[in-house]
Amino acid sequence: MEFKEFEKQLIENSKKISEKITENQAKSFYEYMLLLLGWNQKINLTAITDEKEIINKHFIDSISINKYLKEAKNVMDIGTGAGFPGIPLKLLNKDINFILVDSLNKRINFLAEVKEKLELKQLELVHSRVEDLAQNAKYREKIDVVVSRAVANLSVLLEYMLPFIQKNGICICMKGPNVEEEIEKANNALETLGGKIENIEHLKLPGELERNILVIRKVKETPTKYPRKAGIPAKQPL
Repeated sequence: MEFKEFEKQLIENSKKISEKITENQAKSFYEYMLLLLGWNQKINLTAITDEKEIINKHFIDSISINKYLKEAKNVMDIGTGAGFPGIPLKLLNKDINFILVDSLNKRINFLAEVKEKLELKQLELVHSRVEDLAQNAKYREKIDVVVSRAVANLSVLLEYMLPFIQKNGICICMKGPNVEEEIEKANNALETLGGKIENIEHLKLPGELERNILVIRKVKETPTKYPRKAGIPAKQPL
């Protein structure tokens, strides 16, 4: 896809979710897409390789939560993979410090090239499991907003995310169309870890993609024993 066609689709579709993308930002998104497709031939970063689908299912989907970041000074994206939603959000928020976390070093290596080629400042890339990183005093209960997309079911996800968030901060869980059962099963995790569901936003994105965005407020400190050791939250959800 040539840049002009890409730019037109990206800008038009971003308007459908009330976001504005400039020409310079579109150039960065385009370069990011080319890097993603190039690296994807060497390592598995995404199953989505059609440019139109990348625009809708990766870029527009990622920036659909941008409005929740307006007051943030720092944002952490856990299980970022190929950089979603963290990199698209970073491209729209130069002045916010972003921390992208992933347990696979080859993905971090890809993101390091994205950072270098797009000349992204205030972007920290961390190779770690979140269960380990959450015990690090540099990050624990220091983050304004923690985001995740397609990482785990809600009970597990809350144990990954809430320990990082400072009191009154939020975590944003990007979920598919059916979340009712997950929410019902997450009551104990919310109570135990200090979270409260503040908003559930149902979105229909371009390309017939349905998304539920869960906004969870940190209302009290998370007990220091959480998250439990690596692997336990997924095997024994709260």
